[in-house]
Amino acid sequence: MSKPVCVVVGVGPGNGAAFARRFDRDGYAVALLARSDDYSRQLASGFGEARAYACDVGDPAAVKATFDAITSDLGAPAVVIYNAGSGVFGGFTDVTAADFETAWRVNTLGAFLVAKQVVPAMQTAGSGSFIIIGATASRRGGAKTIAFAPAKAAQRSFAESLARQFGPAGIHVSVIIIDGVVDLARTRARMPDKPDAFFVKPDDVAATAAMLVAQPRSAWTFELEARPFGETW
Repeated sequence: MSKPVCVVVGVGPGNGAAFARRFDRDGYAVALLARSDDYSRQLASGFGEARAYACDVGDPAAVKATFDAITSDLGAPAVVIYNAGSGVFGGFTDVTAADFETAWRVNTLGAFLVAKQVVPAMQTAGSGSFIIIGATASRRGGAKTIAFAPAKAAQRSFAESLARQFGPAGIHVSVIIIDGVVDLARTRARMPDKPDAFFVKPDDVAATAAMLVAQPRSAWTFELEARPFGETW
């Protein structure tokens, strides 16, 4: 029997890699997507059944070609984790129209394009899980998030619309709001004075995603927050 397929969109050394590790361990064939496949190809080599794909999620033709390849190589996705994200942080006078558009294309348009590719097969199967990695910026516009917060807010609204329409068809659409600083080498270097409890652990976020995928349908979660206990909220 072939393995179920999990697609991780937006694979880097933090949450993306943790999602891939977790779902490989849980018995999935894993497709790893990133703009460049240099890192993800190396990561995939350590898994039981995995493929790396280079894909610009803001390009409709690239998304379609990539998901056609995934279906041919591994099978129809049963789980999609949309972890792609982009944002330039600065005030209104600091960011450009290109910054604003790029954030929207990666965070929102990309999620829409990916959903277009996977939802029909999930409808046919009567099951599937589509998880979007969100941010607290989706709920409020800060002075320095004027190019990022609108894109994440649109992403969350898109997810809610998708969940309301396709939940009855057996597709579990959910959002994990990341409230905190992800534990990466570069964030540790930038914040050397912060204690371990300050950081969001990627493996723990991946465990949260696995929990969402395993939830019984009578108690589905649409949105939850992942934050370390030391985070002010």
